[in-house]
Amino acid sequence: MSIATSSATIGIDATYSLGKNLSGVGIYSRELLFGLAQTQPAQPFQFYYRPNRFFRSFSGPLPGNAHRRVLLGMPQAAPNCDLFHSLNQRVDAPAKRTVSTFHDLFVISGNYSSPEFRARFIDQARRAAEHSNAVIAVSRFTALQVEQLLNVEPARIHVIPHGVHLPSAKQHPKENIVLSAGVIQKRKNIGRLVQAFEKMPKGWRLFLAGATEGFGAAEELRTVEHSPRRADIELLGHISRAQLDTLYARARIFAFPSLDEGFGMPVLEAMAHGVPVITSNTSAMPEVAGTAAWLIDPTNVDQLADALHQLAEDEALRAGLSERGIARARLFPWRNAVEQTWSLYEKLLGT
Repeated sequence: MSIATSSATIGIDATYSLGKNLSGVGIYSRELLFGLAQTQPAQPFQFYYRPNRFFRSFSGPLPGNAHRRVLLGMPQAAPNCDLFHSLNQRVDAPAKRTVSTFHDLFVISGNYSSPEFRARFIDQARRAAEHSNAVIAVSRFTALQVEQLLNVEPARIHVIPHGVHLPSAKQHPKENIVLSAGVIQKRKNIGRLVQAFEKMPKGWRLFLAGATEGFGAAEELRTVEHSPRRADIELLGHISRAQLDTLYARARIFAFPSLDEGFGMPVLEAMAHGVPVITSNTSAMPEVAGTAAWLIDPTNVDQLADALHQLAEDEALRAGLSERGIARARLFPWRNAVEQTWSLYEKLLGT
């Protein structure tokens, strides 16, 4: 018996799926929402939006089997459905059956946010964990954090990784560019990346793609402004998906020495584009990268500088990492996340 024939109603929080140039949770939300609707055409879905986003949702079409609903976000206003999926670790009121996705818990485990935001995040994360029949963690690393920091028993935790789309074969001439992508903030470790880049040969440039308003961004940006290689560093700010894809195609090296990631989607995106990747040997990054990236201690500037220098000088080394990265990215198609999520729904609904 399928979910459709059992007349179960499925609601999903679509709040973060709006916009043209999505990242992180937004990409995940859109891939899951539209992927589920496409692969399960006989199943009606309710796409829930918080009040501040509801009217904005009319700016684009929904799948034919999806309908808009308002997510009031109050303890006494639970979604009116048999199963509700929160896509960003927040459950204000549980439905009959509730699933929540946890992307990361660095706000709890590290000093990467304001005290006010941390307190609010902890409260929401604990409520989501308490009220969820099942928790989706996007990596084994995040699953362990959910278990240890939120006291969720392993039987309720299901690891379903993020995915990636392999790009088209559109080609761009390669340039001596080290690319890093993500919001400029303390956790992304941009200051140490700049210090390591300063030891690279002349003729190389560092492109930093991402908004500059993250927590602790001012200190990271000071390192950029005071760098003796400042003329070789491009602060691009927030850019479109098309612009980022073009940069992946142009760059010879992708550097992502983040201090803490629940998954590390940019690592997978760079690999899909065939860019040799340098990333951290901590949190979820080794799990995502496997043996297809050069792993370094993100707190060791010399180690990062050595990796950058060797990749800059060795074309064969870059080619090997590029080949392994593409093969690694092929293991993470978005359809896997969609299919595994649907299977979890079926399990919870007893079908």
